[in-house]
Formats: sequence, structure tokens, C-alpha cells
Amino acid sequence: MFAVTLDGYGGPEVMKWAEVDDLPAPGRGEVAIDVVAAGVNRADIMQRQGFYPPPPGASEILGLEVSGVIAAVGPDVEGWQPGDAVCALLAGGGYAERVNVVATQVLPVPDGVDLITAAALPETAATVWSNIVMTGGLRSGQTLLIHGGGSGIGTHAIQVGHALGARVAVTAGSQSKLDRCRELGADTLINYREDDFVKVVTAEYGGADVILDIMGADYLARNVEALAEGGDLTIIGLQGGSVAELDLGSMLFKRASVHVTNLRRRPATGPDSKAEIIAALRERLWPLIAEGKVTPVVSAEIPIADVAQAHPLLDSVESVGKVLLIVRRP
Repeated sequence: MFAVTLDGYGGPEVMKWAEVDDLPAPGRGEVAIDVVAAGVNRADIMQRQGFYPPPPGASEILGLEVSGVIAAVGPDVEGWQPGDAVCALLAGGGYAERVNVVATQVLPVPDGVDLITAAALPETAATVWSNIVMTGGLRSGQTLLIHGGGSGIGTHAIQVGHALGARVAVTAGSQSKLDRCRELGADTLINYREDDFVKVVTAEYGGADVILDIMGADYLARNVEALAEGGDLTIIGLQGGSVAELDLGSMLFKRASVHVTNLRRRPATGPDSKAEIIAALRERLWPLIAEGKVTPVVSAEIPIADVAQAHPLLDSVESVGKVLLIVRRP
């Protein structure tokens, strides 16, 4: 089969679409998926640069989410059969023609979503739902602050927060991205190049009940300051560094919580597992997608042979939403 290989670590040019060994038949509890499209995530960029190795036993091939058609099922798999149109959350291996994945990380393509676009959902939806709902406990009437509102995570989180009845504030670095965030349901738009998100959120809402953060160290003190009493800060990225001081006195005064989470290295099954998150998506989020309350936002579709063009788009001023790699057209 063909897959994206790495010629060492470095810039996008180290990625090549090349022939690799075929995968074995799916094992116990696994399905094989003929990939139609793969989502591009910042974790892929970090792995390409040599900063984010896959978990033990996972594929060395990039790619944490795909859509496609089930080609084969392994022993002890129930509920799936060859020919089913699906999308799936992976620990790796998505930038390829075929991938094997445990069946508990597979989802049906939601009603109203085409097979290619479905590749924008699994990693993004699992990250957002597990952090702002399952960890942050977001509920109607609360305030959600999202950093990086124009990203794939951000555009999805805006819609989830809005659908759950929360007030949504976002930060982004350009007016065009903020305008798109408003279209998706954001109530408060903050240009981080011009405005202080702490002042805006505290003035308008008295603080945020849940903050979804991709920056890490650079934003830690200000995020804590922006939290409402009893608020939850969930950190899912370290674009602003990994080491910072935490003011425990401020946390104590507010009875606030800080969570630093990682989806890729969660166990496949059991408490706080990928299987638990996928089950929650199917039960609670997939109906919202079917109703049109949450829709995948795709910025670009790139043929996978041109993968080197895809990664830079994640940092493009013009890019809003997900970047997808097209393996084959259905």
C-alpha cells in the first residue's frame, strides 16, 4: 500500500507519499478501513518535527483521524461489517491507504455529512467533547472561552458550546477569522493582537466558567485570572511553552481547577478512555450533527501526494477550520 513516510525529521518537505508494507489482517477487536480522507492535526506537525513520538505499539505513520469504508473485520467485532461508511479516531497511521483500528474507536458517518468531510470529526470532536463537556462540565448558561477560535478545534468548540446553550467567547488573530467565528455562533470576539482577553471576559461575564486553551505556559497566569469562581481551565496544547508559575492562591480563592489533557495517549478502554469518549460522541454529539446544530468546518482539501502543502495551512492567516488530505474520492 501507499502511505506518507518521513525522510528524517524537519519541515514539510520530509513527508513523501511512498510505497510501504501492506498491513496485516485486522486483529481481535479491530477493523480495517480503506481510507478516503485523513484530517491534519497539530500533533502531526509535532511528530514530523520529532517532538511527539507515537505511543508504544502505535503506527509510526502520521494521522490521528480518518474517514473511509470498512474493508474487513477481525474476530470478536460486533456492529460493523465490510462496506460500512465510517470515521475513526487513531493513535497513528491515518496518512495511508488503509489503517487497522480497534472497533471501539470507530463511528458511523453522521447523517447529513459526506464521507470525505467526516474525516474532520473524530480527533477534533473527541478533543472538544472530552475537554469542555466531560472534564470541564460545560452546561447551559455558562461562559466558554476558546483560544484559537479559527482552528479546527476552535470552530468545532464554538458550535458545541453554542448548541449546549453556553455563551461563547473566542480569541483569534485576524478579523476574517473572528467574523467566521461569529457566523458559527461565537458571542464575543477578541483579537488577541489588540485586546486583553482577561479584561474583556471579566468585564462582560465576570470570568469564564470553562477555558479551552492551546497555548500553555504563555497564557497560564492570564487564563487563571480570566476564570470565574469554580471555573475549569483545560489545556490541550503547548504552543506557548510548557513551563510557567501557577498562582495557587488565586486558584484557591476561586476554587478553580486546571486540567492538562492528552487524547492520543489515553487507554483504548476503561475509565477516561478513548472508547468512553467515542461512546459519548455517538450518544450526545452525533444527534447534534444530524440536526445541523454542529457542522464540520473544512478550510482545504489537499491530495495526499501533496501532503507537504497541507501542514503549513494550519498556521495560515486565511485558513479557518480543518485541513483534509484526500486519499481517494468515493
